Amino acid sequence: MTAEGRAGRDWSATRYLAFERERTRPVRDLLAEIPPEGISRAVDLGCGPGNSTEVLIARFPGAEVEGVDSSPDMIAAARRRLPDTRFTLGDLGEGSGEAADLLLANAVLQWLPDHDRLLPDLIGRLRPGGWLAVQMPDNLTEPSHVLMAEVAARGPWAERLASARRAPLMTAEGYLALFQRHGATAEVWRTTYYHQLAGPEAIVDWVSSTGLKPYLDRLDEEERPDFTAAYLEELRAAYPPLPDGRVALRFPRLFLLARRPG
Repeated sequence: MTAEGRAGRDWSATRYLAFERERTRPVRDLLAEIPPEGISRAVDLGCGPGNSTEVLIARFPGAEVEGVDSSPDMIAAARRRLPDTRFTLGDLGEGSGEAADLLLANAVLQWLPDHDRLLPDLIGRLRPGGWLAVQMPDNLTEPSHVLMAEVAARGPWAERLASARRAPLMTAEGYLALFQRHGATAEVWRTTYYHQLAGPEAIVDWVSSTGLKPYLDRLDEEERPDFTAAYLEELRAAYPPLPDGRVALRFPRLFLLARRPG
């Protein structure tokens, strides 16, 4: 789940797993598109607390599986969850260095720049016929993320938070063209999930371990409650309750599945 180069405090496995069911469904949907045959080594890049690694093991039970993450808290949680699996603390480029039949990057590459360089590099780390499976949130135009940027821009913290928002993804066509230029066959699709959460406060809890974290990391302890309260007030208007009192968090995600020739 996490990646190198992100500023601030360590990423919280406990907070991330508060919505484990909702966060794990996309990786199941992604890996279901890969035939189970022919995968003898798989690496979970940005493995987080091991929920995606667990799906990987279940989908490819005969494979050697390794997880890599830059967060000590995430790696500790993953090792507790899957004590018989190898987990490496390090950047996405680290691990054993051995080529893989499958590289999984679930909800991690959106934090990293230069996809024009990064994705071909990952394809090059595959064995012939190997798979690169990527899932990324594509939600910067959703109210949950638009509103956090608006609150950041109008407060006393505006200058410090100007660079907190992550960069947008490439277009689907852009990713397809990138893979084709490097000789890989690929599929790209976008799925929108509608997560039924307890209320706007639950949306804050959800994003505080992901999209909101870069904003909070740039604020001091006294400012964070004010920022969060202003953000929550905006969410109340943007996410009206369903008949049962819950709210629907619309969450688009982009899926990339590329295969190295051979």
